[in-house]
Amino acid sequence: MSFKKLIFLTISAICLVLLSISASLSEEYVAAKTYGQTSNYKVYSLKLPDSIEFSGEKFSLKENDLKERMDRELLVNTYWQSNMMLMIKKTSKYFPIIEQILLEEGIPDDFKYLPVIESGLENVRSPKGAKGFWQIMKATGKELGLEINSNVDERYNIELSTKAACRYLKKAKQELGSWTLAAASYNRGISGIKKKIKTQQVDNYYDLLLGTETKRYIFRLLAMKIILSNPLKYGFVYEKQDLYFMESLREFKIDTAISNISDFAKKKGINYKILKRHNPWLLENHLNNNSRKLYKLKVPE
Repeated sequence: MSFKKLIFLTISAICLVLLSISASLSEEYVAAKTYGQTSNYKVYSLKLPDSIEFSGEKFSLKENDLKERMDRELLVNTYWQSNMMLMIKKTSKYFPIIEQILLEEGIPDDFKYLPVIESGLENVRSPKGAKGFWQIMKATGKELGLEINSNVDERYNIELSTKAACRYLKKAKQELGSWTLAAASYNRGISGIKKKIKTQQVDNYYDLLLGTETKRYIFRLLAMKIILSNPLKYGFVYEKQDLYFMESLREFKIDTAISNISDFAKKKGINYKILKRHNPWLLENHLNNNSRKLYKLKVPE
């Protein structure tokens, strides 16, 4: 065998090895799978609907202002891919809980998108002090019947805070006349929306001139509704096992104080982290319960 031929065969073998390594690395280490589809990335303009509907209330998008506001929120949320994929995964876990409560309370199903834009379906705290999935302020939460103190904060209880939000929305709908205005008031306040309606002499959200945040609010809700209702249409591809899910939990009632939650958790066969993760409304390592209130705690089955 000639020297040149030996070199050629050696180089060819090395190339084959490198190609094999590259193929295995691309499958194992690349974060985004194409599921057999093209990997070429393109950014497309989005087709807008002729009209929009929130909680059964329909409105035309013929006006340029409304078209542009809808287009903005659809574009921002469609192409903020990491956040939207995260919302898709979270809604699989939390929407069944929220949907059931909305149904029981007589609130339109579209309001399940409100905590998506308020908190990203997390028990977060805003700079102004609003807390929980529904971002309820302390004074408002107490008015709505939630217990809020240094020991317990029921704004972090998804079931109780959802019911409290429902009480607010019912009141807002009664005073403002539409579910769309009720949703807008969740951002601006009932009195704030009333003042705008009186000053501008119009009777619906889409004809009001509003501040930037409230101006975007309903369209952000609508964008979430449109995308999350049909994620594949907007380019979000996933498998069922990729979605988040709620663990199987059992509930037990307690009407006494808990002197040490860490010890209490151990007796239940779990640890402090697990107990607090499923009961984030417990703020400290003890539960005072001087009033002998009946609390419901959740632990994994």
